[in-house]
Amino acid sequence: MDPLPEDDGKRKRQYWSAEDRETLLEYATRRVDMALEGTIRTDAETAFRDRAIVVMLDGTGARGAELFADSKDDKRNGLRWSDVDFDERLIEVYGKSREYEQAPFPASVHDVLERWSRVQEPPTEAWPVFPTGHYGSKKRAFEAELGEDRVSSALKDRGDTGKTEVLDRLHREHEVPPPSISKEGVRRLMKRFTDEAGIDPDGEYDYLTLHGARRALGRDLYTSGMSEKAQEALRHNSIETTHEAYADVNMKDVSDSIDDVRG
Repeated sequence: MDPLPEDDGKRKRQYWSAEDRETLLEYATRRVDMALEGTIRTDAETAFRDRAIVVMLDGTGARGAELFADSKDDKRNGLRWSDVDFDERLIEVYGKSREYEQAPFPASVHDVLERWSRVQEPPTEAWPVFPTGHYGSKKRAFEAELGEDRVSSALKDRGDTGKTEVLDRLHREHEVPPPSISKEGVRRLMKRFTDEAGIDPDGEYDYLTLHGARRALGRDLYTSGMSEKAQEALRHNSIETTHEAYADVNMKDVSDSIDDVRG
């Protein structure tokens, strides 16, 4: 007669499947090609940024709040180029521990991120790796740094130049970094990409979630017999945490073993 336990949310866990992640990565790359060809409305720089976002989520095991700005946490302002070490193939993130931690990234991430860096040409290392495309956010950031009058004057004298182009130029000329894209913004991006790529994920979510990429990376390492590497990649404090996170994977192995024994 004891009350049923509360739902801890574990049944809602999503893992990017191998097929879904491959489809998503292919779509992000194809979108870059379409932007360069001018067959979609998205500009090439944004398409390169978006592909880097997808590849970074897929290959690093980093949490969304460690890569992108979090509106609920002033200390989470998004990854900066100063946080990226191409030689050592690692990034420094503000982790769940509320301390800075190092996260590795494989060669596939390295190559895409390096290409994105060449396209973006950040003026300073304080520049966000994934800047927002939101006009209002960029305008407020510049006004906070140099005043509303400077922005108003530049926009008034812009002639035929678009407002966004003027604002982007001002940020670069005065080396005022724009805000990073937010975690919420990337979540919207993933919903759109999932739909456009024709992906139908398993589970209760109808789009590929940010955390689903992290879980998938850990699962792939864990099921390959590299539980300690999974722990290191996900930056769990103990191997017990990793075992607990993939208890459902362990149970499937047990089920398969019963089938093998019972025939």
